[in-house]
Amino acid sequence: MSVQKPSIPKGTRDFGQKEMARRNYIFDTIRSVFRTYGYQEIQTPAQENLSTLLGKYGEEGDKLLFRILNSGDAFGSVDFDKPLTPQVCEKGLRYDLTVPFARYVVQHQSEISFPFKRFQIQPVWRADRPQKGRYREFYQCDVDVIGSRSQVNELELVQMVDTVFGKLGVRVCIHINNRKVLTGFAEIAGAPDKVVDITVAIDKLDKIGLEKVKEEMADKGLEAGGIAVIEQILSLSGSFGEKLAAMKALFNGGSASGVVSETGLKGLGELEELFGLMDAAGISAPVEMDLSLARGLNYYTGAIFEVKALDWEIGSICGGGRYDNLTGIFGLPDLSGVGISFGADRIYDVLVGLELFPANLEQATTLLFAVMGADELRYVLPVAKALRGAGVAVEVYPEATKLKKQFDYADKKAIPFISINGSSEIEAGTVNIKNLQSGEQKAFAVSALQEILAFLS
Repeated sequence: MSVQKPSIPKGTRDFGQKEMARRNYIFDTIRSVFRTYGYQEIQTPAQENLSTLLGKYGEEGDKLLFRILNSGDAFGSVDFDKPLTPQVCEKGLRYDLTVPFARYVVQHQSEISFPFKRFQIQPVWRADRPQKGRYREFYQCDVDVIGSRSQVNELELVQMVDTVFGKLGVRVCIHINNRKVLTGFAEIAGAPDKVVDITVAIDKLDKIGLEKVKEEMADKGLEAGGIAVIEQILSLSGSFGEKLAAMKALFNGGSASGVVSETGLKGLGELEELFGLMDAAGISAPVEMDLSLARGLNYYTGAIFEVKALDWEIGSICGGGRYDNLTGIFGLPDLSGVGISFGADRIYDVLVGLELFPANLEQATTLLFAVMGADELRYVLPVAKALRGAGVAVEVYPEATKLKKQFDYADKKAIPFISINGSSEIEAGTVNIKNLQSGEQKAFAVSALQEILAFLS
């Protein structure tokens, strides 16, 4: 009888000790930056009611939701003449952290103070086709503020992006657009009712190219003249000021349609204010007004962001934007928010690819007490306890065996110090500690905790 080889679902990954040390380095770096801006952490359940999730991500997003089969006999009372899924699936795995956050705000509104600044670092799930840099289970590191329309909030998101990637050593470009500007696209293209179709098509520009985007817009019923207007916009280049001037002219009736877009002009005004704030704050990373940036999530209403690594090809590693209406879906209207999400898994791949992880991350243990016998074991246990109490990571080898095996263990785990003690150390009341890198070796009285700590530091 053959034994089936164990495996994990496609689009998921195991993380060993090395990987977890690296992932925690990313999480800890991001957490530390979030906290310096006054954000505090919350968590929400892995599963949400489908009624919470459906309709928030657009038609394509809804298709990528993982549904959870109802517990018990899910098919026991099914009416097969009606749609099956709503009858057997009432819950789903969260697609992102923003919609659960909006649900949380509405549900706990009496307990929180506005503006409410929170961050969340948890896994999300999408039934996407697995490929390089794209997984079905992955972590997001979200930071959002809700209850304020000030663009100082957008500025702080850009500052946090700038700081996080500066600390990680990753050169990035921050791409910014505004969904009101995209609405303006549709208005001057003579298709104000097709803003979602246009946005979804433009969002694929990097993946399928301009010609395919034009074909998709034509398939959605956009006229050739309207497609030409959008192509003209997507072809604009130059500095922020040059793009801004060109877009203002188009939205003021300068396009072939002659239509004036007040919504588009308002979006440009918001971008102008935000770029002015960024100039005053002194952002180190390059920032680009990217008119092709669409971010195909229906809940965005203002500024939208994407961040791309400059030295490693992997797509967006961070993205987000402003949403004015999300909590209204759950019964709390007129509460504007803005947030951004750091894609931890893609950031991990970038750091691996560019060899940017610190070399000592895998060193979990500072000192290994080798064991020669039962008496030596009992002798070192109080010393190990005292060192752990002082915050030193200490291991005691669990059994008396050949010293070579214990040295090999220390080498494989990159443990920098080893302590070998026999009858002579017990008689003298000392512990012998060796630096495995330099070869330096010293004997310390068991009570000389501060001297031992100084040697290990």
